[in-house]
Amino acid sequence: MAYKERDIDKLYYTIGEVAKLFEVKASLIRYWENEFDVIQPKLNKKGNRLFTPQDIETYKIIFNLIRVQGLTLDGAKKYLKENKTAVKHEIKTAETQFSEIENKLKKIKKSLIELRDQL
Repeated sequence: MAYKERDIDKLYYTIGEVAKLFEVKASLIRYWENEFDVIQPKLNKKGNRLFTPQDIETYKIIFNLIRVQGLTLDGAKKYLKENKTAVKHEIKTAETQFSEIENKLKKIKKSLIELRDQL
């Protein structure tokens, strides 16, 4: 997937952190917030958006539907309403596959480095 996997360990994330996580501009995060009613970040006293880990999980689903699967916004909204649990399962499966591929690539890299060092 295009977004960077990272353990979610904070209570709240700024819009900049969420944008960096998905490698998009903050304006897209704000736009999706307006388009999808399932995303409702908290606002601090200054009016800055604070996203919870649950909001980030929801963004992962939306990101997958729009950027990976290529659905339109209306298609993504409809799909989310009808298949939210199925979408979460699909993302977990994809993350597991990505993790397995990443581990295999790390092993290959290690083998290549060892081979290089032997030369």
